[in-house]
Amino acid sequence: MNVVYLGLGSNLDGPENHVKTAIKEVSQLNQTRLLECSSFYKTTPVGPQDQPDFINCVVKLETGLSAHILLSELQKIERQHGRERGRHWGPRTLDLDILLYGEMTIKDDKLTIPHPEMANREFVLVPLMEIDADILIPGCGMASNLISRLDNHSINRI
Repeated sequence: MNVVYLGLGSNLDGPENHVKTAIKEVSQLNQTRLLECSSFYKTTPVGPQDQPDFINCVVKLETGLSAHILLSELQKIERQHGRERGRHWGPRTLDLDILLYGEMTIKDDKLTIPHPEMANREFVLVPLMEIDADILIPGCGMASNLISRLDNHSINRI
């Protein structure tokens, strides 16, 4: 079993409901158990600003699924929520990202772990540190050091 952290986000069609439902669906995946869930946060979008704010959170799981199988299952959940891959950093009904998968680092054409942008995203680091304040992001350092250099003004706990 591996400890995994996922980032969840939505900004379309009742985003809080999409995130709540996705947490339940993820926790029901084969060989997977939900350990913790952060608070929900309202955040301004990264990239194009002509879209609604996002609802984001982080969950901590324990899973026996491989990273690639987990990714495939998460993409199925996204599609069930009507996820369409349009413009880069555009609006979406549901976004499920594997942030960390144990202490593994993976970089191939389908998956990069740790998530390549997590060290630069307060909507990831703030809820991640709510779950594990002393978490180390492989290749990046302590989350607390990373967050100290970010703005933290575009995220609000709801």
